[in-house]
Formats: sequence, structure tokens, C-alpha cells
Amino acid sequence: MNLLLLETATSVCSVAIAKNDRVLNEIHSEEMNAHSSKLNVFINELFNMAGMKESELDAVCISAGPGSYTGLRIGTSSAKGICYALGIPLVSVPTLMSMAEGYFLAHPDYKGYVCPMIDARRMECYTAIYSRDLAEHKPTSADIVTAGCYDQWLNEKPVAFIGDGARKTKDIIGVHVNAFYDDDFQCSANFMLPIALQKIAARQTENVAYYEPYYLKDFVAKKSVVHGLHG
Repeated sequence: MNLLLLETATSVCSVAIAKNDRVLNEIHSEEMNAHSSKLNVFINELFNMAGMKESELDAVCISAGPGSYTGLRIGTSSAKGICYALGIPLVSVPTLMSMAEGYFLAHPDYKGYVCPMIDARRMECYTAIYSRDLAEHKPTSADIVTAGCYDQWLNEKPVAFIGDGARKTKDIIGVHVNAFYDDDFQCSANFMLPIALQKIAARQTENVAYYEPYYLKDFVAKKSVVHGLHG
């Protein structure tokens, strides 16, 4: 099975191609606001690197969110276009779950919880809490981090706070024997593969026509005001 994986939910634009249960190649960029200019370029580069044609794909996997509204829209549009053109399934993987999977894969002996955190501006973060089996112990939500808000889990076992949202929570959460931080941890298309394969095996694919990313919060566009113009 040949699978294209697109991660565009955060500032990282990451694209990977996998064959069966192995990632062949991955390209990513940390350049801000580069998704629209980089995504399709990366996809074409990856096909060339893998010696594969787009027509050989069996499915496309997209990072479902929550995350950047613009990034999610760009990734979803590209994924849908490929799926439509080739008549292949679309698979979505929750972004926070994918991050947790990536952390657990990198730390095979870690037995605690993982709390992925995506910066949602101000003091808010998109977050959830997972155990090693990827069971969700705290549902995905947009949290305003306050002192003691994660004590329920910290008092039970170690919690690894990962992602760019963890950077602004260290001082608020405070010192706790069970609190660990990896604020340099970034999303990657690679992390989606194990979850995507499970969903494909269970035939949990999306309706390409009606699929929408999981924005979690409504996007609000401010109306431009030009003096002298009304309506």
C-alpha cells in the first residue's frame, strides 16, 4: 500500500510517502506561512525521490486538526484534490493523537501520559491527554492554562507536555515532580502512519465530498475598514 501523508495543522509543513508500514521519504519546512507555496512542491519532490507516480497511491492521509485554520484548509484542499482525481480514500488522523504517537515512538520505555499542546494564541492551547495505548484521558479542547489545571493527571503519573504550546505553560503549571516538558517537539507527517494504517484496516475513511477539518474554534475574519467607505 502506497500512502501520502500531509501534516499542515501547525507552522510545520511536513509531507511523507509510505509504502506498507514504512516511511520512504519525508520533507518538511518550518518557514512561517509557507504551506501554500511549499506543500505541492514537496509532494512532487517526494514522488521523484521515491520513484513513484501519483497514480500509484492507494490513499491520502491528512492531519485533521485542531490547529491553524489556514494550514488545515490548505492541506485538506490538496488531499481532496488528489483523492478526487485518483478515486482513492481519504484518511484523517487527529493532530494531537499523532503528536502523542510520535512522542511514544521516540520514547519506547515511557509509561506516563503525554499532553500534546498546540499554541492557540494568548494563553490558550489546543490540548488533550493520552496514555501509551492512545486512549484519550482528557478530551481535545482549547484550554486556558491555569495553575493546577492538570493536577488530576500529574498526581497520578508523569505527564510529558510537548509542542509549542508547552513553551508558555511552564511557569504557570509550576514545578511538579511528574511534569516534564519538550517544547521543541514538532508535528511530523511520519507520526500519522501507524494510526492511518489502523483506520484503513478498519475501513474508517472520510467522505471526500463532505469532509472538513476539526477546527475546534470558529475562524473569525475581521472586516477591513476603509475610511469613507460604507456597506
